[in-house]
Amino acid sequence: MPSPVADKLSPAPDKNAPPPLPEPLRVAVADSHTHLDMQSGTVEEGLAKAASVGVTTVVQVGCDVKGSRWAAETAAAHDAVHAAVALHPNEAPRIVHGDPPGGWSRQEGGRAPGGDAALDDALAEIDRLAALPQVKGVGETGLDHFRTGPEGRAVQERSFRAHVEIAKRHGKALVIHDREAHADVLRILEEEGAPERTIFHCYSGDAEMAEICARAGYFMSFAGNVTFKNAQPLRDALAVAPLDLVLVETDAPFLTPAPFRGRPNAPYLVPVTVRAMAAVKGVEEDALATALARNTARAFDY
Repeated sequence: MPSPVADKLSPAPDKNAPPPLPEPLRVAVADSHTHLDMQSGTVEEGLAKAASVGVTTVVQVGCDVKGSRWAAETAAAHDAVHAAVALHPNEAPRIVHGDPPGGWSRQEGGRAPGGDAALDDALAEIDRLAALPQVKGVGETGLDHFRTGPEGRAVQERSFRAHVEIAKRHGKALVIHDREAHADVLRILEEEGAPERTIFHCYSGDAEMAEICARAGYFMSFAGNVTFKNAQPLRDALAVAPLDLVLVETDAPFLTPAPFRGRPNAPYLVPVTVRAMAAVKGVEEDALATALARNTARAFDY
């Protein structure tokens, strides 16, 4: 038996180290929303690691023009990857007004304001990319009232409405980023007419909103934060969400599921979230995985 002194002297786990491989799923599923371009290692390494635990398909999501082009190129090069392309809600104000204080920060560096014409040019490129066959979704788009203040919300809304139109015209899924903007997102979807396949990425509403989404036929994609201790409202929402409208995602490298919160996330950790979701839904792991695989293929039409 190790001595207490030895225990105290042993090195603490590296908080930056990737979590270990989970037990593989018996039924393969898809990661419905990930950012491989923000993760360490090569795409090939990430896909192989995911496939080894039963995550055989990923949807690579763009957040700006450069990232959307990369998503389309990566999906064209890998059968296991589908692409979604868009301007993130916080990217639109950056294009028009420059980099707002406390704004979108996934990429380093600011940019000079380009005005409405620059936003139109960026949307035109998203429109072009959305027509490509390997691009299965338009997103992540929507509204973010957490990082963008009132001065940027009109631009966000204009961009969101444009993405809704692009998704409908090309027959692609709409992938929604909704952060502290539930009522406005639902309002715009009603005003514009939602695409046939609409997905709330990293679902963040409560059970009442889940029932609204269910009545509208919107998919709800749950990420690793459904495992967090303070996320009971998310678990309540998952509990009432119809099984045929539920997806799973990582949003990697963000939102690593417990007990690995704070460490790098990647598609191979989907099984951790799937098992937590199965417990909330009160269904067998294989039954949930089967539904998730079927739902994701239906949502993205692949």
